[in-house]
Amino acid sequence: MYENRSLSDKTWLVLKGLGMGAANKVPGVSGGVVAFVAGFYEEFIYSLQKVNRKAFKLLLGGRFQSFYRYTNGQFLSLLILGMIISYFSISKLLDYLIDHYELYVWSAFFGMIIGSIYFIAKDFGDWNRKYAAYLLCGVIAGVGISFLEPAKENSNLFFVFFCGIISVSGMTLPGLSGSFILILFGNYVLLLVDSVNALFDTFANIFQWNFSWIYDPERIELLKVLAVFSLGSLVGLVSLSHLLAYVLKRFKKATYAVIIGFIAGSLGVVWPWKEKKYDLDALGQIQFDNNGREIITGYNRFFPSEFNTETTMAIVFVVIGVLIVLSLDWYDNHKKKHNV
Repeated sequence: MYENRSLSDKTWLVLKGLGMGAANKVPGVSGGVVAFVAGFYEEFIYSLQKVNRKAFKLLLGGRFQSFYRYTNGQFLSLLILGMIISYFSISKLLDYLIDHYELYVWSAFFGMIIGSIYFIAKDFGDWNRKYAAYLLCGVIAGVGISFLEPAKENSNLFFVFFCGIISVSGMTLPGLSGSFILILFGNYVLLLVDSVNALFDTFANIFQWNFSWIYDPERIELLKVLAVFSLGSLVGLVSLSHLLAYVLKRFKKATYAVIIGFIAGSLGVVWPWKEKKYDLDALGQIQFDNNGREIITGYNRFFPSEFNTETTMAIVFVVIGVLIVLSLDWYDNHKKKHNV
């Protein structure tokens, strides 16, 4: 787990972090699935588990090199670097693509999740009634969450901290989308769009030696919200990783069965053919929140009524999504053969 990595391995880790960061940004898609499919899920969980009392003693004692080695610092730092780069690059591209090619983006992600289910399930081994029951529990939980209705935006800092703890589950629990959880809590736009954009704008201002943002109360409030959300995410990430590491060590196969079911249940969230449902007033007019955004209360999912060019293209993107995940499997098998 803690061996020295080649330049190629380091580059791949950053790229995997890019993929994980991009997946965490998209509602319905879980960064944990990327970790699972890319083959570093268990190392990720066990490395986070090392952020414990002993690690803090090493850090406070000034033993930085020992802290770095103990926590598998090279692995975590490269992965986190990829996630950070993603939030300011690929995530922006994804926002653009979802705005302009929403059906095709959801179709590709739908295909990727189907491919992920196959990828994880193929090495599961023999199924019995017990594991089938765990699978069913995962499916029911995933479907149940996908049909919940979103709440309204809430910028209370205690609630924002709680959002951070819960939303980070998308990185540690494959199939549970942290972004979708934030939509259900009503804080997706506040925490993953407005506050991130505020940080980006602040960095741009500092680079231009412009500090006028210090006197902008709205910017300061968004930065404060982002800081509290980040702290909550860190707390959630470390605490969840300890719980998952414990469960994986003792109930690995049962945990995998639940995860496969959960991912299958989450397909409803990324179903490509859906229409937004808006909050309407007594006159049937769309309601807006305090920031002037339309209030979405859920989605109407449907099957395409005609087989036109748009539907054909959507199906093509579903197939492309499946092939993207399967290509990782083929690459992994090819690499193993050449390493023998």
